[in-house]
Amino acid sequence: MTADADNLPADVAPSRLKNFGRALASRNYRLFFIGQAVSLIGTWMTRMASSWLVFRLAAENANWLLGVVNFAGLAPTFFLGPIAGVFVDRWDRRRTLVVTQILSFVQSAALAVVAFLGEPADATVWLIAGLNLFQGVINAFDMPARQALLVEMVEKREDLPNAIALNSSLVNGSRLVGPALSGFVIAAVGEAWCFVIDAVSYLGVIVALVAMQVAARPRTHVAASVGRHFVEGVRYAAGYPPIRALLLLIGVVSFATMPQSVLLPVFAAEILHGSSNTLAFLSASMGLGALIGALYLASRSTVLGLGRVIVIANLLLGVGLIGFSESTSTAVSCLLLVFTGGGMMVQMAAANTLIQTLVEEDKRGRVMSYFGMAFQGTAPFGSLLGGWLADKYGPSAVVLGSGIMVLTAGAAFATQRSRLREHARPVLIQRGILPDSAAGINAAAELPPISPS
Repeated sequence: MTADADNLPADVAPSRLKNFGRALASRNYRLFFIGQAVSLIGTWMTRMASSWLVFRLAAENANWLLGVVNFAGLAPTFFLGPIAGVFVDRWDRRRTLVVTQILSFVQSAALAVVAFLGEPADATVWLIAGLNLFQGVINAFDMPARQALLVEMVEKREDLPNAIALNSSLVNGSRLVGPALSGFVIAAVGEAWCFVIDAVSYLGVIVALVAMQVAARPRTHVAASVGRHFVEGVRYAAGYPPIRALLLLIGVVSFATMPQSVLLPVFAAEILHGSSNTLAFLSASMGLGALIGALYLASRSTVLGLGRVIVIANLLLGVGLIGFSESTSTAVSCLLLVFTGGGMMVQMAAANTLIQTLVEEDKRGRVMSYFGMAFQGTAPFGSLLGGWLADKYGPSAVVLGSGIMVLTAGAAFATQRSRLREHARPVLIQRGILPDSAAGINAAAELPPISPS
């Protein structure tokens, strides 16, 4: 009962090297991948520069204000995401992304202006929070549109999991490069230039989106009103156990893990007694772990076995968080962050792959907005609570509690996952992932379940 699809014979499971880049054969996805490669480095530079600028200006209120600023940037995904998903299912997804990228360019340019002015400090912090809120509203529409468009970018449906994994590889590769580069830029010329670089980088995605040749989606039945369309999406996601369980797991883990990311500047400066370069190394270590995990997922040939992968990734994440909370060595902390970055990324991308595989096409935008709500929307509450608790009990105690919460959620996931085998199997058979024969179904029962209940 523990055999994994990766252990199939070579003539059934292609080599990992062959699997790795197969989605890049699709022209539209290749354009998107190149545009993202340019833009995401700038995005990670802005995230790191924003955190460091707020930490530098906020002084004794740094813990709390870091939580507030991160809350402002992520909360709109929670509150607006489900409604945004309704519109994403109604609108042209590529045009939606072009608009969100233009607005993101404007937001980064405004951040640069605020940082160049820089005074007074209190006003600068609150302007950054306001601009983060604006970007959060943009992201509430951008994330479901981006995720839903993936299926239209790849020419072969079976390449979708590889496209998701490659996109995660790109996100986390840029997470490795962006913070490290921003550390040097901040030290040399200040945070404002990181925002300038980010603003310019959005042009790469805009050009790629305009150059795509995406066929118009066939018109499908749309509920008579936005409200009915919204209710339909909620009922579907809540009523289909595999999707419901994956969304709940990602929501809990994201909520629990966010305080570590928010408090990284505090760990770098106060616990490890470092500088902006120390913060860059810590953030890059998380990016390295996430990149390794994404490359592993990109090399897989099947979605089968991802349930067990999620459980193992959860264990790595929880143990990494607990170890990091007790570390006072920069080298040890960086090593542990490799595990936390890898564990978080693998859980997120594996859940994304399973949801994208199982969801009905006409509900894809709405369901992916719920995924964004679980992954990013719950994070600001963890960010805000983590900042407040860190002021009262210290950052180490907060991250220790985060690790315990992650392990608890993972244990619950592990004990339930076998119950949903029958719920997911009909969809996998319909889409040709499992064989439609009595013998094939019996053999599939010996594979690990793909999701919890």
